[in-house]
Amino acid sequence: MKKPSISFFTYATLIVSLYLTACSDGVQTLTSAQLVAEKNAALTSGFAKQASDSSVHWLTPELLVLPKSTEEVLYQFLNTGKDEFNAITLLAVDFPEHLAKKFPHLADFQAYKVDLSPVEAKEWLKQQLMVVAFDRRQQAQKVSFVQTGPVIDALYTQGENDADEVTDLGATITEEGVSFKLWAPTAQAVSVQLFDDNLQVISGGKLAMVEDTNTGIWQVISDDQASYAYYKYQLSVYHPESQKIESLSVTDPYSLSLSVNSDYSQVVDLNDPITQPENWLNQPIPTVKNVEDNVFYETHIRDFSANEQRLSDPDFKGKYKAFSEQNSDGIQHLKALQAAGLNNIHLLPTFDIATVNEDESKHLDIDDNLAKVCTITPNASICQQSYDEKQSIKSLLQSFSVAGEKAQQLVSQLRAYDNYNWGYDPFHYTVPEGSYAVNAQGVPRLVEFREMVQSLHGMGFRVIMDVVYNHTHQAGLETNAVLDKIVPNYYHRLDPITGAIEQSTCCDNTATERVMMAKLMTDSLVVWARDYKIDGFRFDLMGHQPKDVMLVARAAVRQVDSDTYFYGEGWNFGEVASNSQFTQASQLELGGTEIGTFSDRLRDAVRGGGNNTRDSQGVGNGLLTFPNDKANEKKNEETNRADYALRMDQLRIGLAGNLINFPLREVNGATVFGKDIPYGDQPTGYALDPADTINYVSKHDNQTLWDNSQYRLAFDVSTDDRVRMHLQSLSFTLFAQGIPFLHMGAEFMRSKSFLRDSYDYGDWFNRVDFSKQDNFYNVGLPPAEKDQANWPLIKEVLKGHQGRDQVSAKHIQFSSEVFKEMLAIRMGSPLFRLTNEQDIIDKVSFLNAASPKNGAKQGKEQQLGLLVMKIDDSVGAAVDSNYQSLIVIFNTSDKTQTFDYDFSDDSNASSTQGYQLHPIQKSGTDEVVKQSKVTANGFTVPALSSVVFVKQRD
Repeated sequence: MKKPSISFFTYATLIVSLYLTACSDGVQTLTSAQLVAEKNAALTSGFAKQASDSSVHWLTPELLVLPKSTEEVLYQFLNTGKDEFNAITLLAVDFPEHLAKKFPHLADFQAYKVDLSPVEAKEWLKQQLMVVAFDRRQQAQKVSFVQTGPVIDALYTQGENDADEVTDLGATITEEGVSFKLWAPTAQAVSVQLFDDNLQVISGGKLAMVEDTNTGIWQVISDDQASYAYYKYQLSVYHPESQKIESLSVTDPYSLSLSVNSDYSQVVDLNDPITQPENWLNQPIPTVKNVEDNVFYETHIRDFSANEQRLSDPDFKGKYKAFSEQNSDGIQHLKALQAAGLNNIHLLPTFDIATVNEDESKHLDIDDNLAKVCTITPNASICQQSYDEKQSIKSLLQSFSVAGEKAQQLVSQLRAYDNYNWGYDPFHYTVPEGSYAVNAQGVPRLVEFREMVQSLHGMGFRVIMDVVYNHTHQAGLETNAVLDKIVPNYYHRLDPITGAIEQSTCCDNTATERVMMAKLMTDSLVVWARDYKIDGFRFDLMGHQPKDVMLVARAAVRQVDSDTYFYGEGWNFGEVASNSQFTQASQLELGGTEIGTFSDRLRDAVRGGGNNTRDSQGVGNGLLTFPNDKANEKKNEETNRADYALRMDQLRIGLAGNLINFPLREVNGATVFGKDIPYGDQPTGYALDPADTINYVSKHDNQTLWDNSQYRLAFDVSTDDRVRMHLQSLSFTLFAQGIPFLHMGAEFMRSKSFLRDSYDYGDWFNRVDFSKQDNFYNVGLPPAEKDQANWPLIKEVLKGHQGRDQVSAKHIQFSSEVFKEMLAIRMGSPLFRLTNEQDIIDKVSFLNAASPKNGAKQGKEQQLGLLVMKIDDSVGAAVDSNYQSLIVIFNTSDKTQTFDYDFSDDSNASSTQGYQLHPIQKSGTDEVVKQSKVTANGFTVPALSSVVFVKQRD
């Protein structure tokens, strides 16, 4: 179809003519320049008001794409500058194949040629841009704003010596002075304003910055007055949110230090001894021989010491400094775990976050009195009645009935003002969070963070940092927005049609597929690894980031820390799901990279599917062996057995490192591999290397393991058996190939009183007792906003359990000891930590499995409640100098069972001769496990026990 040839300027002249006619009544005389300016304003305003979406994507200086249309229209690309109004007629062209592959979510769009040079394109990017569709009558039929992220990359990051190759963005102290560099290619003017230690403007401290038009970087060098000064950038930039040029004051996205509450950036040199604790450069840093030797212990900084009773200074509660204590219960416990083999402390987000007021006079602590509460939150319900000003928040919460709603109501009313948050709300990516510092102003917070890292290293731990580069706390013109004020609509991923910032992660999604967002992430990671000696990184919602970006980032970090380890959440969802915009860093794409992803396969097999439910059980909480009332209601044994068989197979594959190619058994002459076991509509096995898999049964998200089990357990299970089931669930993680991930306090049967999402609900629901006296179960109904719909079920299970869900200090201490023993068993043999796919395939096998390869006696009549795993070091190259073979038997049933080894489906089975109970269990805390026996024909294992039998080398 031939498009009509319509001159936009003919149409524009018509508009101007009409405009001048309307103004010719002589009321006001305008100059030619004023007429031009007002003409532009009228046209711009008129079109902008008609804009219905942001469906146009400018990909390169010469090409843009927009949704295909069947209407016969002429497209005009408009640039509405301050003193001029420019337009280009767009001509349809074929969508270049390489660009269609690069932008698969736009592949069905129509491409158009843009007749602009790179220099002209850069100027256009500093203004409002629209594409207008005109019909034959020269009427505007559709107006769309333009998404510019790809063309900004094309202009500033795809040549030599351009923006992504600059290594000193931010404020850098040099011999010549302080260099300030800000990448802001769409800004019209940029300056930097300096402030003194009192955050007052420094006289003569406003420095105009000059743009390098090749890189889009604005820069200036200051004299020594800027050294350790505070600063902010002042920008003049067109912002799509307001559709006008904005004058903005903003902190530095490359900040290395900040004032209290992050209002100002600070110039610092992280190599300066003033920013370092004593002996920082000489500290010992623990290493691991193999990646698979890692064990991660997920620790929220505030949770670690918020309930601590043995601090040398009460001001250290919930702070970095609590990790440098010597005699606190928390530190003593960490030391005991380290002695058992724990080697990594994973810290929940410790970069600067936006949701906790760092000024202690303006936030609430659970130990604060009600006088402070009612000063800060006068509208809280407790302040509307008579109250004791001296009573603490904690004391008041303790006075409420656990069956009532008052505790959750008070916590909910105060949560916006308290000092608690998980920290998944990034403000500045490369500065430690100030609310965990005793002194949050400037350099002291950096020193305190480094003290924590140094203390953990000194205890023998590697330090892992939880990072959240997939979203920011705010965007647009909001108070806590940074990136989107500097280069609007670049750093965030936009809906391809509406242009709204995607929020599938929870908040404003970043676009790490953009070169400079990926660079910001990589540069930030290098600072943490090089300057803070962070040993590895856990990535929040990693599947929202491109795989190639993650690999490049890891390579960069390896340049400064060769044994770093990356892992994260590889979930596949949202606007990027199924590689719709790029190849994701997701479970199914990262096999063989040794970037670990959390396995929901083993988790669900153990815990049961879903949350907040009694309708499903897992192997670890009674599936088929201890059926609850809901399972019995089904009255369908065949369905229950099928569910059990699938969960057991998923669990076996999980124990074998979740490998794609692990051969589980033979069925009708064909081998069933890990990839053949279904997990919903996906394969269970997705790993090609054990380092690809992170095994866990609980972490900060969702209910704790203990709470999840209480939802699902049969009512008549005894307290002792509940503790055993809890420990057995943890044993699946500790005895699996791959890398274990442990939630702090799981060894204490930690509870959050059924709270599904405790991210912002204070110490009351997030407490951990390292003195091992209380697990804080059932301390009140969980907050209504998250769990009100679950209250009826919670009340039902609490009533049904009749107190059997309440543990004593003795139970907690027993659980802690057994946990340490299981950890020591894992770390005592490399057979639990095999380092490659082939070794796992060769050495690991599962006995008592349905349809055995050799047609052995068990066949489909496998013993209910028994999972038998053998790790045979006589096959292939030996890895363990002590043990020739291990047999691990998980008895999830309610009775002692004997596994007949001579009649198992093990082609290498000969006899049980030489096997014995593992020495740690033989001399350990669990008297029940000590009842395990090795007979001439098999192994006898007590109910609800995970037992390790070892065969010494000759």
